[in-house]
Amino acid sequence: MFIYTFVLKADTPLAARAAVRALTASKIRELYNAGLGKPNILPFWVGEPDEPTPDFIRKAGTGSIAAGELFYTHNLGIPELREALAAYISRLHRKVEADQIAVTSAGVNALMVASQLLVDPGDRVVQVVPLWPNLQEIPKILGASVETVPLQFSEDGWKLPLEKLLHELKPKTRALYLNSPNNPTGWTVSEAELKAILERCRKHGIWIFADDAYERLYYGEEGIAPSLLKVSETEDRVISANTFSKSWLMTGWRLGWLVVPPGLTADLGKLIEYNTSCAPVFVQRAGIAAVKEGEPVIARTRYRFRKARDFLVSELRELPKVEVAVPTGTMYAFFRVQGVKDSLKFCKDLVREVGLGLAPGSAFGPEGEGFVRWCFAASEEKLGDGVTRLKRFL
Repeated sequence: MFIYTFVLKADTPLAARAAVRALTASKIRELYNAGLGKPNILPFWVGEPDEPTPDFIRKAGTGSIAAGELFYTHNLGIPELREALAAYISRLHRKVEADQIAVTSAGVNALMVASQLLVDPGDRVVQVVPLWPNLQEIPKILGASVETVPLQFSEDGWKLPLEKLLHELKPKTRALYLNSPNNPTGWTVSEAELKAILERCRKHGIWIFADDAYERLYYGEEGIAPSLLKVSETEDRVISANTFSKSWLMTGWRLGWLVVPPGLTADLGKLIEYNTSCAPVFVQRAGIAAVKEGEPVIARTRYRFRKARDFLVSELRELPKVEVAVPTGTMYAFFRVQGVKDSLKFCKDLVREVGLGLAPGSAFGPEGEGFVRWCFAASEEKLGDGVTRLKRFL
């Protein structure tokens, strides 16, 4: 019998690979975890509504569990959900077939597997920022080089410096990451801007990862944000990632999807197998109910959030030192507090001194420093209490 002994040299570090060590830990989670369980805290720090998933969606999930649908299923999702999503997207945007749909275990998982599909170490990618921290870090995990184009702030609204973005969409750029409506700012890209971006990306063969999580939480008259799926063709290098979390109040269900050009789904299926294998069937049954019966939920949610947005922005504009633009989409107000240089410290002080939980702007990249994000997916009473606490603190 042979016994092998492996000796680790004293100078060999016990550490993750460099790209992982360099990742920025979520400052929102840092605050959220520190505040868990503490009494009398008003939590507006994460992107989550203050009401549960509608009953008809929950019943679809529990009914599936009761029926014993508790086994593995197809990597790309059950056919019924893929077909329902194809019909839903075709109604909103352009014709999409079920074989262009991949069901994922949450929107962030959709963005990760799509990035794994196309991004290599050393690739150059471009992001419009400030940006949700999870999406900021995904290409870095894969070893990509990230260039950023910051949105421009004024109280009249956030603006995209389009010419600067087009300049950055140059040859040898692998991908653009575009989140609109944007978390955290609430900025929404226009259709004209989308067409210009798409034309430049076509010219240089650049992929576009569109994070469309908030497309139905858009406060323009149309009720749906301008979309690359609307202006692009089936064969364009456009991948749309979406989630059930926001529009249908399903944050804890962890269900999302991708729309991809034909021919990519087979390889996506491999990646899903090696990441999560498949989304649970009972969660997918809940998703079918949401897609097929959920339009009244979306309409009510959008109406409620619009009222909450208008109330909160009006109240914030009455406070000294506060500058805020009206968000055209999402569930967030991203406002600047004059004199704040360290937004994480500011938010920690808010929690400790007045029990108000907001997200630091620095969580969304250096371009967000000095700002604070407030999730307004809550009742007017709670929002009013939060404004009173902020006013007392200021």
